[in-house]
Amino acid sequence: MKRARRYLLNATGLVVFVLAVFPVFWMASTAFKPNTEIFSTTPRPLPAHPTLEHFDLVLNGGIAEVSFWAYFRNSAVLALVTVVVSSLLALLAATAVARFRFRFRTTFLVMLLVVQMVPLEALVIPLFLDLKKLGMLDSLPGLVLVYIGFAVPFAIWMLRGFVAAVPKELEEAAAIDGAGPIRTFFTVLLPLVAPGLVATSIFSFITAWNEFIFAYTFLDDQGKYTLPIMLQFFFGRSGNAWGPIMAASTLLTIPVIVFFLFVQRRMVSGLTAGAVKG
Repeated sequence: MKRARRYLLNATGLVVFVLAVFPVFWMASTAFKPNTEIFSTTPRPLPAHPTLEHFDLVLNGGIAEVSFWAYFRNSAVLALVTVVVSSLLALLAATAVARFRFRFRTTFLVMLLVVQMVPLEALVIPLFLDLKKLGMLDSLPGLVLVYIGFAVPFAIWMLRGFVAAVPKELEEAAAIDGAGPIRTFFTVLLPLVAPGLVATSIFSFITAWNEFIFAYTFLDDQGKYTLPIMLQFFFGRSGNAWGPIMAASTLLTIPVIVFFLFVQRRMVSGLTAGAVKG
């Protein structure tokens, strides 16, 4: 019975994995196919005659007034600044919520949930008006503020659980050894909540890297466009250039994978196990 249950769970996991990976596989495969194979009535999973023409068009084709690498730079700056600032703010706020008791603490946590429940599309016009009043329309700093505002509430909720799971005895032991609050924060608390910090940083990175609606609405100068906006250049009234679309989407996916591989070694649970003697 246990063996059959294990086989069933493994089979279910395999099906879920295939369903999740297949669209990515088809995207990457289509990026290397010539147009004759892309529009063939008998599509094949792998290209019979691989080509790099679609990647060449995306990277060097001059599809817009600005090069691909300018769009890449803008997206990278937005994503990295969002990750650093939102992670720092969320860690400090999560530490305060998990370690201290203050008035309106519960109200603050409920408001974080309410913010997450509001549809992003409903915020386009209010945020547009706010940035216009601040003189930050058509600017990357204004877009960074928007992304940070979306990333911080979720990050606080995520990190709050990690901070609360760290035994207070570790901080008390550090204080007995003469460590001040700042040193205790960086040498005791920060290393132990690193897995949660990595998880929230991945969410923040993906949110800023893939976002399209706000970037397309708030930016007007092509020199400040991001990679997701670049994709819309391949969509036209007479038809869509699916080869370049898939090639650009593949290039858009690579930095996310690289970022995840760079930080995934820190995503380890149970770092505090056995840290305090019973």
